[in-house]
Amino acid sequence: MSLLQQDSTELDDAAKGEELTRGTSHLVLATISATIVVAAAIAIYVIAEQKPPIATGDIVAVWAHPQHIETSDFDSSGAPMSKQIVDEVLVFTQVKLHNQAGYPIVLQKVLTNATLNDGIHSSYAANKADYDRIFIAYPDVPVPHGPALSPLDTTLDPGQTVQGTFVSAFKVSKQQWDARKNLNFTFSFRYQPNLVLTPKVTVIEQ
Repeated sequence: MSLLQQDSTELDDAAKGEELTRGTSHLVLATISATIVVAAAIAIYVIAEQKPPIATGDIVAVWAHPQHIETSDFDSSGAPMSKQIVDEVLVFTQVKLHNQAGYPIVLQKVLTNATLNDGIHSSYAANKADYDRIFIAYPDVPVPHGPALSPLDTTLDPGQTVQGTFVSAFKVSKQQWDARKNLNFTFSFRYQPNLVLTPKVTVIEQ
């Protein structure tokens, strides 16, 4: 066989190998392209489905008022009775809420959540009547008696912003309260997702 001649079998095998390589690279490129298209479609769908929250808010101020209460050894008639000792912290919170939805939203309940050494303690906000009653029962409470925000009768119209103060009570000592690790507030609206706000302001200890 001449040196200038080549085996046709070898040529056929080389051509097949080249074809196989070219086909494989096309397959890889097609797979990558399909993956990019699918990822882009998913991203567009997620972005389109994301809606702004129906409500926004801001914690304007927080006051914490620890109380140590000891009852008398005698009842109103003078009969002896066992003394009771109660430690609690009243947490007054001034908040601003805004309705971003195109329809009215109703505030159903408010929770104050404090993370203490033994876990999360949550306390419901008092209604307007009980909020006002605290300032009558404890006239020396060093907290501004501003307008109440009541979970029972607060409706926000579209675009409306309301501001008010609510109070929650924790049956803990001042030492337990001072050792807290976190504090936030959960606002529950009827048929809507909760709004959780963490104060950016310093808690005023009174």
